[in-house]
Amino acid sequence: MKFSITGVNHRSAPVEVRERLAFDERGIADALGLLKSRPGICEGMILSTCNRVEVVLACDESVNGEKAVETMLAETRSVDPEWVRRYLYQYQDRDAIRHLFRVASSLDSMVLGEPQILGQLKTAYSLAKDVGAISSFLDALLTRAFSVAKRVRTETEIGANAVSVSYAAVELAREIFGSLTGKKVLLIGAGKMSEAAARHLKRCGVSSIFVTNRTQSRAEEMARLFNGKIVEYDRCLASMRDVDIVITSSGAPHYILTAADMRKIIAARKNEPMFLIDIAVPRNIEPTVNQIDNVFLYDIDDLQKVVDGNMQVRQKEAEEAEEIVAEEVERMVTRMKTRDVVPMIVSLQEGLETMRQAELARYHGRLGMLTREQEEAVEQLTRSIVNKIAHGPISELRKQASQPEGHHFVAAIRKVFRLGD
Repeated sequence: MKFSITGVNHRSAPVEVRERLAFDERGIADALGLLKSRPGICEGMILSTCNRVEVVLACDESVNGEKAVETMLAETRSVDPEWVRRYLYQYQDRDAIRHLFRVASSLDSMVLGEPQILGQLKTAYSLAKDVGAISSFLDALLTRAFSVAKRVRTETEIGANAVSVSYAAVELAREIFGSLTGKKVLLIGAGKMSEAAARHLKRCGVSSIFVTNRTQSRAEEMARLFNGKIVEYDRCLASMRDVDIVITSSGAPHYILTAADMRKIIAARKNEPMFLIDIAVPRNIEPTVNQIDNVFLYDIDDLQKVVDGNMQVRQKEAEEAEEIVAEEVERMVTRMKTRDVVPMIVSLQEGLETMRQAELARYHGRLGMLTREQEEAVEQLTRSIVNKIAHGPISELRKQASQPEGHHFVAAIRKVFRLGD
């Protein structure tokens, strides 16, 4: 059995290529059916995300996995095989196992340590299993990959720190307020980054989100996303006294919130703390606002510094995670090599048993009439002799199967006992 992974990711192919090769669930099911129909391909799985499209195959030694994937992509994605070939990478056997474990553990992701890839991999596994494209080999391998990812998450801090600007803002808000449950948020401007921050805040339990924007239609669109309420743009300062967190991403060319404005707002709040996130360029909030007591202002550069620091922490944790992956790869390869000789061991045992029974039958007439006790004694004696003969080769087969040069011993045993002839 040969194991391979062929595909593209954010490093090997630009987004326009990944988009052309991406699959939806129906497309994955059809493509797996096409792959399984080809001679020599035993099992398969397709992982398709915004950053990668990878085809996992278990097939006979004679099958060219990369060629099979090229052909499948040409047929299902309507692309020229020569065009797609320049973007494809392939891993086989040990390297493929290592790649799979790294992907599951988010060591191969665009954002190191992000948690989404494990869920995407589990979805791909479930879909392949539902259509009958996965059986014992890939089942065992993927189950192990999930365990490796869990071990990496448990034994390292690779996913513990925010590495996006929007999520860093939320983490800082948590530090200030402790819990975000029940807090109120005002979005001034409706940019993508403020939308992402608002999503994180919503998941963390904020109770209300208010939206204001110069363009009313965009404000309405953002409000629908979060079941929020619209505030008229020229009344946004007056509404600030009732919110705890303000995110600004307006395209205004001047400050829309000054230090003088903020002093009035914080006084009206009776010095209840406020958290201000200014992710606009140019900035929407006068920097001296941060000097006011109980006002915490962070701009895009502040947040980026948090992200950069956290990324350094993740990189350090990734080194430990790579050691875990390397250890698990060796363990898996050893297990697979040992499993590969199981059919040979069974064949050896069956061959010796057949020989034992044939010899007993041949000499049965010469032994004359035996009592039941004598027949049982002969049976036990011959079975014991066969087991003792087989014990040495079988024990050594299991031991040598995981050794670098063990295939020489396996070949010798196969030849000596004429297994597979």
